[in-house]
Amino acid sequence: MHEWTKDSLLMIGFSLTRQLQRPAHSTLFPLPRSPSKAPPCALPLCPSLSSIAAARHRHYPMASSPIFVGLPTFLLLLLLTTSGLFGQATGAVAPGPKPAPLNLTGILEKGGQYGTFLRLLKETQVGEQIESQLNNSFNGLTIFAPTDNAFNNLKPGTLNSLTTQEQVSLVLYHVLPRYYTLSTFETTSNPVNTQASGSSGVYTVNITSSSNQVNVSTGVNETPVNNNLHLDFPLAVYSVDKVLLPPELFGAKPPASSPPPVVAPEKPNKGSPAADGPSASAEAAPSAASPEGRSAERVLLLWVGLACMGSLL
Repeated sequence: MHEWTKDSLLMIGFSLTRQLQRPAHSTLFPLPRSPSKAPPCALPLCPSLSSIAAARHRHYPMASSPIFVGLPTFLLLLLLTTSGLFGQATGAVAPGPKPAPLNLTGILEKGGQYGTFLRLLKETQVGEQIESQLNNSFNGLTIFAPTDNAFNNLKPGTLNSLTTQEQVSLVLYHVLPRYYTLSTFETTSNPVNTQASGSSGVYTVNITSSSNQVNVSTGVNETPVNNNLHLDFPLAVYSVDKVLLPPELFGAKPPASSPPPVVAPEKPNKGSPAADGPSASAEAAPSAASPEGRSAERVLLLWVGLACMGSLL
């Protein structure tokens, strides 16, 4: 649809006003240009032009008035101009400025004591993942930020002993996939999922609240939730005094099962006969041809001889 501008509507209105301000008889009944009086009508019943104009002016005195003719036109043009300008003003309203994207790094740097956590966010590229997720999230995020003292209280070499993937899991273990305030912590149900996961599934934490104090427990350690660094949807950042240690990485591992003992096969005797020979009892008995058999035979004969000699005496 063609959009009428203010200037074009005013020009059209001015032209219509000029046209309508002319006397009515000048258009309907044009008079001759000569100033002489018009000759009387040939027909006696036909009135003259001047008498028609006079009669019209007598019955409708305002019909040929410029004010009477121009006022409706002026009101119409005013209405069109106002509506057109209103429509242009409505369509020309510029959208408000978009909110600046959330900057997790700036929030932690402003806190002043989260250098180690910032370094892990950068090295594992979890920081970029979090900021991208914040700008496209409907549920928001909650982050537990350990202080530098929390990392210093770990055993020496704890972070260096982790693989790159385990470090990613450790950082994501401090991120909850939902925006939580202190009041919503009181009504949440355990266990609470985190952003970390492994072969055993999603890593979880337990959150308890008592006497306006919120605690986070991992099963390995527990820490209170301190002051918030940022609390505005879609991001909530809370400071914690301990590094949350997932049991999947720092829990007690079951001892490795020892292999069953290996039974060595019994070695056969050197002088044993074949498997289809006599029984074991027969194998153990000395034969007559062996030296043991001959010595036993001699002892027996000696006893028999001694017994005979005793009977003769």
